[in-house]
Amino acid sequence: MKQFMVFVRKEFYHVFRDRRTLLILFGLPVMQILLFGYALTTEIKNAEIIVVDHAGDAASQQLTTMIAASKYFDINASDKSDEDIYKAFKKGKVKCAVVFPIGFGNDLLNGEVAQIQIIADASDPNTAKTLTNYLTAITAEYQQQINPTANIPMRIEPVTRMLYNPELNGSMNFVPGVMALVLMIICTTLTSVSIVREKEMGTMEILLVSPFKPTYVVLAKAVPYLALSLIDLIIILLLAVVALNMPIRGSIILLLLESTLFIISCLSLGLLISSVTRSQQTAMMVSMMGMMLPTILFTGFIFPLENMPWPLQFISNLLPSRWFYVIVKAVMLKGLGIGVIWKETLVLAGMTVLLLTISIKSFKTRLS
Repeated sequence: MKQFMVFVRKEFYHVFRDRRTLLILFGLPVMQILLFGYALTTEIKNAEIIVVDHAGDAASQQLTTMIAASKYFDINASDKSDEDIYKAFKKGKVKCAVVFPIGFGNDLLNGEVAQIQIIADASDPNTAKTLTNYLTAITAEYQQQINPTANIPMRIEPVTRMLYNPELNGSMNFVPGVMALVLMIICTTLTSVSIVREKEMGTMEILLVSPFKPTYVVLAKAVPYLALSLIDLIIILLLAVVALNMPIRGSIILLLLESTLFIISCLSLGLLISSVTRSQQTAMMVSMMGMMLPTILFTGFIFPLENMPWPLQFISNLLPSRWFYVIVKAVMLKGLGIGVIWKETLVLAGMTVLLLTISIKSFKTRLS
């Protein structure tokens, strides 16, 4: 037992002396608990919606007040034009719309069925169903408040309409997110070991004495992986269309160009990781494990970003996959063009240029 305790004490010394082990041992669980505690929830809060009140009576105003008072919705100002509603949906500004028809209050008082229209963006079917359930529950609560014991029943019947995905097919939201996740991990992992492999194998000196400039070396390593990633993209799109009945309502050329831009940004990130790491094992860990968790959490296809505190929402804006996910949904599901997604495209292009520049500069610094 004395020898055993000596080895136990020795292992404790090793653990306490290695800061990286302490970080993994204590820092990683704390970070995961905090991230999942804030992000891992199916509840949707502060969803942007439009309320169009054609009735303008006391009943519609009271129900609108109840909707605004709930923690689930933020009412966005809107005109009374149906075109404004669809424009807001196309731009992604709102998740849902509530329309009160003319005579809503009179129908309610006369004992007739008073209908309200609920329009939801079903490109994310889970969010659409959740929001419509929230609105239906608020409507039932309002009806119970105004008519708890009356002899003439008052009934409010919500009429729901799902845009872009009336069948509420889950793959409509799943496929764009998986595209962002798979391309992010594959492209980053492929290039993350390209430069560091040369260092471990001792062939970096051959590259140093070659007439190639460091910029050409970095770009030459990225080109083969770009071609392979484009093949992966085509395979993913074919599977989505043929096996999952995923429509491509927008321009296929635009989708391929946007995907190529995203792939280049991921390859640039992988080159940066490969330039600053010293072993293939470290590069693989950083690129695969380090990118998987943020992509799953902060892209928006599993956990709504609106639920998260603003610091986590800010972190999500730093991920290229978050912007690519918005672009894919807009092009594939909504059939939108560059006139709507130009902001997201500029952000993604800026990230690509920044990552590629930093990776080239870092490569030069390490070779000097």
